[in-house]
Amino acid sequence: MNFIAIDFETASRQRDSACAIGLVQVIDDCIVDEVYTLIRPKNSYFDPFCEKVHGITWEDVKNAPLFIDVWSDLAHYFENSLVVAHNASFDISVLKSSLQANGLPYPSMLYNCTVAIAKKTWPEFYNFKLNTIAAELDMTFNHHHALDDAQVAAQIVLKAAEIHNTFENDAFFEKIKLYNGILSPGLSLTPAMNKKKQLAT
Repeated sequence: MNFIAIDFETASRQRDSACAIGLVQVIDDCIVDEVYTLIRPKNSYFDPFCEKVHGITWEDVKNAPLFIDVWSDLAHYFENSLVVAHNASFDISVLKSSLQANGLPYPSMLYNCTVAIAKKTWPEFYNFKLNTIAAELDMTFNHHHALDDAQVAAQIVLKAAEIHNTFENDAFFEKIKLYNGILSPGLSLTPAMNKKKQLAT
């Protein structure tokens, strides 16, 4: 499997308020790189609920790089990659909103959700929250730390690939009957939209 796993934390309910990102790069089923950075939102407001979830405050990020600067360092990981995240609809919406807010084009990438992958692989789990899956798979982590969350998401994919004995991206998703979302400049298709499109052709 070749992919990157990501996780964003946000300062508020606004999707363009990313305050941290964790990224794990996997090549040939091995973790080869990990990145964690705080991000300074353009707005200094931090929702108390969000602060309580991830523990990050404005004081923590006021000297951190802006998203546009972080993106210049991270964009190459996304281009022509498969991107996975837990509850990917949230993280992809943060990515899209942050790019739009900075006048930046979408990268050309595929994406999928580790919640969907886990449901296909371990249907017996009583729920599919990240901390539940981690506990079921004997993984310990600091929940809502962006890098820790990305690490667990990466391990979900790797362990699922082992169980399904399928280690090539296309074959893996074909075997578990999941469609990827698609993002590219001027195009955004959710997995459900892509499935509908593919079934119609």
